[in-house]
Amino acid sequence: MNSLIDFLLVACWRGSARALAGLAVAAIVSGCAVGPDYRPPEPEAPTVWQSPLPHGGSLVRMEDWWNSFDDPLVTELIAAAEEDSPTLAKAWANIEKARANLRSTQSNAYPSLTGSASASRSNQSQSSTSVGAAETSRSAGLDASWELDLFGKVRRNTEAARARMGERTNDWHQARISLAAEVADTYVQYRGCLMLVNAYERQLISAQATEKATTASVSGGFSAPADASLARAAAASTFSTLTEQRGTCDILVKSLVYLTGMEEPRLRQQLSKAGTKIPQPAALAVNNIPANVLRQRPDVASLERELAATSAEIGAAKADLYPSLSLSGSITFTAASVPMISSPSWSFGPSLSLPIFDGGKRRAAVTSAEATYQGALAGYRDGVRTAVKEVEQALVYLDTAAKRAESAESAARHYDSYFKATQQSWRAGMTNLLSLEEARRSALSAEVTLIGLQRDRVQFWVSLYKKLGGGWQAGDSARSPDALAKTETSSPKDRK
Repeated sequence: MNSLIDFLLVACWRGSARALAGLAVAAIVSGCAVGPDYRPPEPEAPTVWQSPLPHGGSLVRMEDWWNSFDDPLVTELIAAAEEDSPTLAKAWANIEKARANLRSTQSNAYPSLTGSASASRSNQSQSSTSVGAAETSRSAGLDASWELDLFGKVRRNTEAARARMGERTNDWHQARISLAAEVADTYVQYRGCLMLVNAYERQLISAQATEKATTASVSGGFSAPADASLARAAAASTFSTLTEQRGTCDILVKSLVYLTGMEEPRLRQQLSKAGTKIPQPAALAVNNIPANVLRQRPDVASLERELAATSAEIGAAKADLYPSLSLSGSITFTAASVPMISSPSWSFGPSLSLPIFDGGKRRAAVTSAEATYQGALAGYRDGVRTAVKEVEQALVYLDTAAKRAESAESAARHYDSYFKATQQSWRAGMTNLLSLEEARRSALSAEVTLIGLQRDRVQFWVSLYKKLGGGWQAGDSARSPDALAKTETSSPKDRK
């Protein structure tokens, strides 16, 4: 490296044509990129999952998983959301910005050429009584400059810009996967909410019938007035819970309006045509090797691309510690009004800039770049651990829900049988009202638990889909909002 610097100094001092030619060759052949050469780190993941994997998982393409739901409205809502998503539009804008930055950075490796032209007309008097002839003068010129990338500053900055463009692309995929998961999760919540509304409505009808019968019994003197108060309280409490649950369903509709961009009347019409049950998806297969799963997550890939960018920026900062060499030249043509052009004037030569003293500014920039890299490395390691934790937790949730399913269904069935038997005994006068209301509450609680478990299981599947990367593969390209609008042909057509 020192010999190269010495050669540059000699070349600039002598200024001979031979030295300049040798200087250009040295710049091209001997140029090197200082700084570390980046190598992607291996994710620090366990060898196997510690949580039980789902049984009967399908190996179908994960990106087509939404089609496995037994409710076509799931895919329609996701398509509508992707077609008109501000989040995806913003992510695409970030890709365009990163692409433009890459082109701008790459342009620094090439010479720049600037043209100029001017024209002026003048008249000089020959004497106080005469007027001289007017003359028009014209000039044109070209200016060229080229900073040779001797120590790889441009190359390192280009590496960083390219890595960040990949990062923004991965961010777009992560946004799309998250959007689809959020739409599906909200829709599943809405279906579960409707099932709870139906359960409360049935209980309210039963409670109102009990209230009516109790009031009549009290009026006939067969029951104590306290029984009427208890029956009214039970009916009022059920109605209050039902009203709250209906409000929750309306809030979920508002969330779907926000996510899909559909007008609410049209969305409610679509929802009314769908089934009354919670949509059930096909089971997903989970790769046994955690490291393979982590390579399929765009958010982890984004962290790795940021790490690559910060590594390249160390080299760019180190390149500033060394001299910089520029070649510049110009040529100018001038002409008067007469039909003749003067001989062109030209200049050409190298310019060497030597960093001698800057108060430690350049060294501090290197230290800052190295610290930024260490921070990005820590962020990557934390992202890997977070990804492992999220998958492990999703597997635990799924396994726990599967184990609870049979017991919860049995509890709901037996509590319902107990309530019906207690109700018959109450009508026959063999059981008091308090026992009836306790049986009613137990039956309703068991049914609510079962519905919640059915809803949660599907939500856990949706969460696992997201934690597994949603079918993303390295190298997948992003699509512009216009391209998404053309491809999402299955989305509802009546837009706002």
